[in-house]
Amino acid sequence: MKNALFSALLALAVCGCASTEKQLIGTWVEPIPSIPGQMQGVSLQQGGVASSVNMATLQYERWNTANGQLVLEGKSIGNGQTIPFTETLKIEKLDEGELILSSDGNTRQYTRRK
Repeated sequence: MKNALFSALLALAVCGCASTEKQLIGTWVEPIPSIPGQMQGVSLQQGGVASSVNMATLQYERWNTANGQLVLEGKSIGNGQTIPFTETLKIEKLDEGELILSSDGNTRQYTRRK
């Protein structure tokens, strides 16, 4: 009985992650604070491929989800050096047009680019 319950909960968790990943696919942007009218963000594609939107020094390459979090990987480029990074962000809200992420007390609010 315990094994059946565990299997059912595991299946629900896997389905939830797959659903979240499907919802995340697309291009998500936010205003650039210092440049009115300009947007920046990330494009999340099938197969875990990511790319940056209007950010030359922060290049996203890969993404995945785990435990209600979005994990972004890529390279930070600046001052003659390239540094790999992994950024883990809690998914606070996700729907058809809005994505809210948080990390270390900071919140980012994205809209889906059509």
